[in-house]
Amino acid sequence: MTAPDEQAPPPARGVAVIEAALTTMPLAPGVYRMLDAGGEALYVGKARSLKKRVTAYTQLARLPERLRRMVSETVAMEIVTTHTEAEALLLEANLIKRLKPRFNIVLRDDKSYPWLMLTEDHDFPQIAKHRGARTRKGGYWGPFASAWAVNETVTAMQRVFLLRSCADTVFANRSRPCLLYQIRRCSAPCAGRIDRDGYAALVAQARAFLSGRQTAVQRELAAEMEAAAEALEFERAAAIRDRIRALTHVQGTDVINPASLTDADVIAAWQIAGQTCVQVFFIRGGRNNGNRAFFPAHAKADEAPEVLAAFLGQFYDDKPPPPLLLLNHDLPEQPLIEEALRLKAEGFGTGRRVEIAVPRRGEKHAVVAHAELNAREALERKLAESAGQAKLLEGVAELFGLPGRPERIEVYDNSHIMGANPYGVMIVAGPEGFTRSAYRKFSIRGPVTPGDDFAMMREVLERRFGRALRENTAPDAPPPGWPDLVLIDGGAGQLSAARAVLSDLGAHDVRLVGIAKGPDRDAGREWFHMDGRAPFQLPPRDPVLYFLQRLRDEAHRFAISTHRAGRSKALVTSELDEIPGIGPGRKRALLNHFGSARGVKQAGLHDLEAAPGISREIARRVYAHFHPGVRVEGAA
Repeated sequence: MTAPDEQAPPPARGVAVIEAALTTMPLAPGVYRMLDAGGEALYVGKARSLKKRVTAYTQLARLPERLRRMVSETVAMEIVTTHTEAEALLLEANLIKRLKPRFNIVLRDDKSYPWLMLTEDHDFPQIAKHRGARTRKGGYWGPFASAWAVNETVTAMQRVFLLRSCADTVFANRSRPCLLYQIRRCSAPCAGRIDRDGYAALVAQARAFLSGRQTAVQRELAAEMEAAAEALEFERAAAIRDRIRALTHVQGTDVINPASLTDADVIAAWQIAGQTCVQVFFIRGGRNNGNRAFFPAHAKADEAPEVLAAFLGQFYDDKPPPPLLLLNHDLPEQPLIEEALRLKAEGFGTGRRVEIAVPRRGEKHAVVAHAELNAREALERKLAESAGQAKLLEGVAELFGLPGRPERIEVYDNSHIMGANPYGVMIVAGPEGFTRSAYRKFSIRGPVTPGDDFAMMREVLERRFGRALRENTAPDAPPPGWPDLVLIDGGAGQLSAARAVLSDLGAHDVRLVGIAKGPDRDAGREWFHMDGRAPFQLPPRDPVLYFLQRLRDEAHRFAISTHRAGRSKALVTSELDEIPGIGPGRKRALLNHFGSARGVKQAGLHDLEAAPGISREIARRVYAHFHPGVRVEGAA
């Protein structure tokens, strides 16, 4: 690559970088990345012909101001060729979602979606909520918009089909029915209240229902009820009647449940003031699995169809698309997007055509209009919240003497119990509210005297700001993600310790504020500590005070939850972890067989040898660990 003229103006330097890359760029389809001085991706794009597409960036006069700024920051380019343009579109969406380039339309969604799972590796399958990789053999239905939606479905399935939801270990150790049997939400296969064939019939009905064959299931249940009544089995007929009523209730509780839709996603975009909300409704098996609103980051000039097209590629990057997508806008390059989604469906093993439709009338149009209304209302709520947030940030700037409205506020707190399991945390807030993706946890490494909050805070700040300064590639500018304001939970002592750390690191431009509760620890009477200013309080009903309390309380909540998670992890680390040769697989086998670490400890040598997956040598090693005074032949 030819180095650009260092004396040339920035846009010309970027053009020189692009022109140098064009000399070896093929005409093949693929994906290109524009990189800044720190090696971060500025923009990711796809093209049917890489050379023809990238050449457009050398014609600055034809580019909008936003793209001219992007070209001026470009110091390097990378390309990846693909076989087809559809493959390039999928790769582009994957890279945008992973790298989050500043000049792309970016879907800010790091959540995994829950699924409903019906296991297939047990004589009496379990129904349960599932997240993550599908490592267990079974049927999966979803995705669902939220944990609440899938939990509601699991509960409904229990009422209608009486399937068990307990874990296999609980099932294996029960001899009497649990409460779910008493309230008619389980058929109690654990206690032998139903045989294997009877339970298999329930499972088959559940699968049919989840696959969209609700009418057939209802007819089958009605026939069973009539047959039981004719046989004078009135108690059984009444139980089936209750299941039919539950099934009718399930079918009638959805806001959107059109008869013409079986598996589809209804997606509508709405724009106001250069911002977009994309509302997604999940329809699976003829049921509404809930909805979720998304707010992609994009330039104000981007139109709704362009945002929607970018959204689809990133949204289905890690999940299978359904056979039908109903949208409220026609898309640019719609056939190409359909082809890319078909390839994505094949990658998930569904191997089906994906159709994108924009209905103009009828039932499907009504469904899309309902999603569009939800998108508009969600965006209006967000804009109203943002306006209130902006006013509060202006109040914070005025209170603490900041040069402008803070874009990034960091709040720090610690949590421990008598020095045990110490953690420090950082939360981040800004114009969009809490930025949870930027939250950080710091497991205190020490050496720290138990309960020394000052030392814990020093370690956290040294690690956070020291790393940022070390990784800064532009010494004349602040590092990326540099805070406008740092709040410390504590008084003058904590503030002094924090200031000393930042001074040692050379971070003199960070505005520090300590928040300390009054002598009676009364919320609303907090004292604020700053350098060069006497401690002060705010009026009890001041909105800025409430805002700062919310920030402090969120940091405290995050610190407590982080500490509890760390403490729980330490508690579940059993003595089995100390035995050589006992890895996660054997540990799981022992715990599943004996029910607990205590059960393993109390087991005899012959019982250990009988455990599945445990060899004779491993059994003797485990026994010897728990019985050090007993001689065991062959133990290590």
